[in-house]
Amino acid sequence: MDAIDATLPPPVNYLNAQHGIKSWLLTRDHKRIALLYLFGITFFFVLGGIFAALIRLELLTPAGDLMEAETYNKMFTLHGVIMIFFFLIPSIPATLGNFLVPIMIGAKDLAFPRINLLSWYIYMVGGLFTIAVIVLGGVDTGWTFYTPYSTAASNTHVVLTGLGVFITGFSSILTGLNFIVTIHRMRAPGMTWFRLPLFIWSHYATALIMVLGTPVIAITVLLVAAERVLHLGLFDPKLGGDPVLFQHLFWFYSHPAVYIMILPAMGVISELVAAFSRKAIFGYNFVAFASLAIALIGFLVWGHHMFVSSQSVYAGLVFSFLSFLVAIPSAVKVFNWTATMYKGSISFQAPIMYVFGFMGLFLVGGLTGLFLASVGLDVHVHDTYFVVAHFHYIMVGGAIMGFQGGLHYWWPKIFGRKYPEGWAKLAALVIFVGFNLTFFPQFLLGYLGMPRRYYAYPPEFQVLNIMSTAGASVLAIGYLIPAIYFAWSLKYGELAEANPWGAKGLEWTIPSPPPTYNFEETPVITEPPYNYTPEFVASVTAASRPEVELG
Repeated sequence: MDAIDATLPPPVNYLNAQHGIKSWLLTRDHKRIALLYLFGITFFFVLGGIFAALIRLELLTPAGDLMEAETYNKMFTLHGVIMIFFFLIPSIPATLGNFLVPIMIGAKDLAFPRINLLSWYIYMVGGLFTIAVIVLGGVDTGWTFYTPYSTAASNTHVVLTGLGVFITGFSSILTGLNFIVTIHRMRAPGMTWFRLPLFIWSHYATALIMVLGTPVIAITVLLVAAERVLHLGLFDPKLGGDPVLFQHLFWFYSHPAVYIMILPAMGVISELVAAFSRKAIFGYNFVAFASLAIALIGFLVWGHHMFVSSQSVYAGLVFSFLSFLVAIPSAVKVFNWTATMYKGSISFQAPIMYVFGFMGLFLVGGLTGLFLASVGLDVHVHDTYFVVAHFHYIMVGGAIMGFQGGLHYWWPKIFGRKYPEGWAKLAALVIFVGFNLTFFPQFLLGYLGMPRRYYAYPPEFQVLNIMSTAGASVLAIGYLIPAIYFAWSLKYGELAEANPWGAKGLEWTIPSPPPTYNFEETPVITEPPYNYTPEFVASVTAASRPEVELG
């Protein structure tokens, strides 16, 4: 790998090809739009994190002595709404996906560049509604907006929050549509379906959920707003409505939405496992089809959220079976990643640390999901902190670990600068320790019977809550460290070569940062993905460690 001469002027790339705010706000370059999304989701992540910190501070003591019950209800509602709809769902697809999907398939942009920019503006407009809700006094329904409380009893800004989610949903639909058309129609010559990187398979499956599922939640929150304003009697039993109908509609989208959050992270992990093991993914076809299986079966399991909602025992039995079934393709991925790393030439750099963290935390989250899919056990732990812990092991332990791993892996490609490796490894360790200290005690709290969403609790639960709050402090430090060294690297980081990791993939064949139109000439694909031949691995090893002679 050739060294970069820092004394030469930087070559023209997508970052410096145009200057000025207008060039960013009117850009049609998928890479610049990815950065616009990155800044947007970072803002909402910080905002949602502040609400999370306030929640944990309230739960430091048994008595509700930091805030009133009504204020606490607004805190956990805004934390959930912001983190799910404005951070987790768009995090990987809208940033890494936007940046990498065209490059990985050999295209010069997404199929609809103007629609791509429109999706960011729609996302920001929806976010402004949520910020307006915060300024005007908040919302207290929980992020699930359960009826009839949200339609008939709450006197907070439910309609405004619902409109924010409704508007943002269109951003998700447009992004998914763009990905589907791009992957179908714009692949480079020779890029057959089974030469696609697994990152692309994951985003294709995610896009299907975005397009098919998001309209359901958009219509559902619109119906909640209509119910509040017009008193239609859709969900309010006093007016002849059925509150359980809302749960069916809400979870029909919101369980597949879990896979919108986790599937892209799985795509990232597949890329990292191959790159840092120097091996082709074990069972590539199985991992690819597992993504589609998760997407499709995910639409059939929503009823496991409703085991205690008066649905029939037989419906509960079917949903329980299907919930166990959807765990199989996830397990296939984990086993195949493990088999890939077995006897691989593993390079212990910062991104692989997030892979190990992801696999450990996702495994715990997945196994506890099977507990919740069991009807008898779910009745005991439903609406307790056990559910909170399970959800966060999947979403924070899985989705955010994957996002952080991807960000560390592709950061040199995105900005053309390297970050300090030692600090990155330390951050991964701090995040892993802080996360487990925060959320593992919540499994115990939930099993012992502490309900979620309560701002006060019996004194016997205080020790575990103190551990959880202490862990949240460590976790916050873990997230702050990368923010600092990433910002530092933008100016002071070492210049990155085209392929700093010695990885396979089209994105590593172009300069760092990439030029505006990605490729001077459309590439022609002649080999399978992850073609880590012994000769390639030997050449990479020799380039990174020239003092070692390879026989």
